[in-house]
Amino acid sequence: MLHPNQFTVNEAWLVFKLNAVPIHTELEGDFNVIALMDAASCFILGNTFVPVGEAEPSKMAVRRLIKEAKAHKRQLPKTLFIPSGQFPSVLPAEAERQGIGIVRVPEDQLLMFIAEARESFTEHFGGGGVE
Repeated sequence: MLHPNQFTVNEAWLVFKLNAVPIHTELEGDFNVIALMDAASCFILGNTFVPVGEAEPSKMAVRRLIKEAKAHKRQLPKTLFIPSGQFPSVLPAEAERQGIGIVRVPEDQLLMFIAEARESFTEHFGGGGVE
């Protein structure tokens, strides 16, 4: 089982879906929120909204997300943990293009990192509508 104390800040990041229930907007439909987190600090480095029908963010959204995350420490991590079966192509391809190694792990191995963020997100937004 992975744990934050196994890493130093900015050594590894992980990507995950932050919301349990899609976020609904009147104008643009339903979205999932994809977050990028530092594995050591569990600090959320950035996020992006992805329409529910899409498996992962667009190439442009992924580049913006990585750039936003990189701005915090002005460097990229060595490793990006991706939940198995999620984010099939665009996100891992862009990370590898930027020199980040990809490690796919079962999502339950990431719960130590992401459970609190998900809980907090649900408390604040609950998956309800956004005007």
